[in-house]
Amino acid sequence: MTLQRIRNLGVSAHIDSGKTTLTERILYYSGRIHRMQEVKGNDGGATMDFMELERERGITIASAATSVEWKDHAINVIDTPGHVDFTVEVERSLRVLDGAVLVLCAVGGVQSQSLTVDRQMKRYKVPRIAFINKMDRTGADPFSVVEQIRDKLGVTPLMLQIPIGCEVNFEGIIDLVRMQAVYFDGSNGETIRREDIPAGLIEQAETARTEMLETLSMFSDELMVALLEESEIDESLVRKILRDATLAQEITPVMMGTAYRNKGVQELLDGIIAYLPSPLDREIDANDNKGAPDEDGKQPVVKLSADVDAPLVSMAFKTVVENFGQLTYFRIYQGRLRRGESYVNSRTGRSVRFGRMVRMHANDRVELEEATAGDIIAVVGVDCASGDTFCADGVNVSLENIFIAEPVIRLSVEPLKRDGADRLSKALDRFRREDPTFQVTTDQESGQTIIAGMGQLHLEVYIERIRREYRCELLVGEPRVAYRERPTQVVEFNHRHRKQTGGSGQYAHVVGRLEPLPDDAELTYEFVDEISGGRIPKEYIPKVNEGFRQSLVKGPLCECEVVGVRMVLVDGSYHDVDSSEMAFKICGFNCARDVLKKAACALQEPIMKLEIEIPEEYQGPVTGHISSKRGIMTSADTRQNICVILATVPLASMFDYANELRSMTQGKGTFSMEFSHYGTVPKSIQEEVIAERRAQLSGKLALVGFGLGRLRFGPHVCTSRFFNALILRVSKCG
Repeated sequence: MTLQRIRNLGVSAHIDSGKTTLTERILYYSGRIHRMQEVKGNDGGATMDFMELERERGITIASAATSVEWKDHAINVIDTPGHVDFTVEVERSLRVLDGAVLVLCAVGGVQSQSLTVDRQMKRYKVPRIAFINKMDRTGADPFSVVEQIRDKLGVTPLMLQIPIGCEVNFEGIIDLVRMQAVYFDGSNGETIRREDIPAGLIEQAETARTEMLETLSMFSDELMVALLEESEIDESLVRKILRDATLAQEITPVMMGTAYRNKGVQELLDGIIAYLPSPLDREIDANDNKGAPDEDGKQPVVKLSADVDAPLVSMAFKTVVENFGQLTYFRIYQGRLRRGESYVNSRTGRSVRFGRMVRMHANDRVELEEATAGDIIAVVGVDCASGDTFCADGVNVSLENIFIAEPVIRLSVEPLKRDGADRLSKALDRFRREDPTFQVTTDQESGQTIIAGMGQLHLEVYIERIRREYRCELLVGEPRVAYRERPTQVVEFNHRHRKQTGGSGQYAHVVGRLEPLPDDAELTYEFVDEISGGRIPKEYIPKVNEGFRQSLVKGPLCECEVVGVRMVLVDGSYHDVDSSEMAFKICGFNCARDVLKKAACALQEPIMKLEIEIPEEYQGPVTGHISSKRGIMTSADTRQNICVILATVPLASMFDYANELRSMTQGKGTFSMEFSHYGTVPKSIQEEVIAERRAQLSGKLALVGFGLGRLRFGPHVCTSRFFNALILRVSKCG
């Protein structure tokens, strides 16, 4: 298969827009499977949802890869999750893909996760086709969805099709490029029938085609001249302009159908091979690790070529830990990857042997001897991290890493039985390696294991997987919000560290100021060295910075992480005998701890973007309930008696919101939520949070001091969760 005939494709969308159902149809029509299965059916579930939890819940949790052939083209497909809790799966898939299909519901249109996926596609400059799915649903309005694409996504949508009928009367589509009506016959829509456009739709089709051509004429002088001269326009010219404009991300072609009713999928496959890029159409840059950094500290950039005879450059974009070793997904950008040969990890500098290579079809595998540029394959037994670059000997480049969002929610977990500690440790280590947004830490005072993730569903899934896959029953603490502390005032410091214990002592002296960073700053911490005249030796200054950094782990308010700090070092002094790297590190640490107490730190909390869909009659109670949760309404739009409410709400107010919304709407309401930004906690709420956290911390310290961190009474285990509740009750009673 030549590189021109390869497509690397991702299918992404909002929750329940039909991504997995669409992927199932792609597999069926391409001959990869011979029987279609449904996401929520009783026949075993969709092919790409191979995990037991995915089939039970009817959602996609982990991205799954497969490969199909369509009209002499090879298409590598990755089906991604729709829930924002698993957004890292979308992120790392789009990082290595050449093109994407953005699936939109014909009723819901552009929803909250659609906006997130759009940002991810733009971040990695991935051309896309928009597919308006569920055209058979009541309330389907593709023309409204196109306007939403234009207004909300800020791109130029170009309708290549218009519907024949709508909702229950949806029969097929009109192809505006060929000006033909297309119908999908047979029990599974496998027979494509092309006919003349129905008489009642000719005028609408001609108007839509004229709009399409006028938009395309902005990217082609030849087409503009043809339109002005009213001459015949060749179909091949239209397709060439469409492809060029799509690859340049000037337009987003819009196609439509209903995957569940088996209509429109084959036309989408034709559009994928006609308009989305091959590996040859993408320009990939890599950092040259051999070159000298520029003034800003950035490495020089080299361009990679999709040449199978060039030295290998590939990226590990996903890891899965299995019983017999780690399974690592690779995208090969340049050269060949051969079984049994060794390649260098650019991050570690170590040479790793690739012993077994496979091509994935969901959870099934086909053994490979060789893979070339443009391929997406998996390798068994390679120990590496997501985002690592592997190169052939003599090549030392690294590809841009994957963007990883910060977790916003935390839980404490403990094994119910003592013999479950090892199993819990293995499970957490595995999931931490697989998912960069899943973090595991240990509370130093209480000894609790804390897991952090992107949302309640994210952590619920991992807890359930620990119980099922590792047979480890857990005691789970209450959800905790990942608060942050941020200084609000400039504070100058003049700190001296002096310690004499006999013999050589410790001496360090630093002078400077702490400055709050702007709210929109990309970095959470910045160090500025303004030392002149050798007042502090150069070898000690990095240790001062290291001490500053370590002090930001726990802030002065309630021991949350401190962000938005700029530490400026302007002066200091040292001793010829007593000064050392350790002395300056301790000095920096203690100095920052002291100065943060004077910087009027404010508590910040994660603010979530909330999208709610409810019947119109429940709009009043739901909006009032949002206001009671300190939420701010941003918009409310009613379509077909369904009200779509957009709001921003603090995460701390949203625990158990699913049950609250169900009770308010008699089970008819749905919502989705994703992280938006960090906002300052109101003063009254801040005092409550600080008091609660300090009560918990003081209680834990007291219990640890008396050796009561974990007590056993008969068959029952009393953990820190029990003591937290006890301490709060005692503190409230005085």
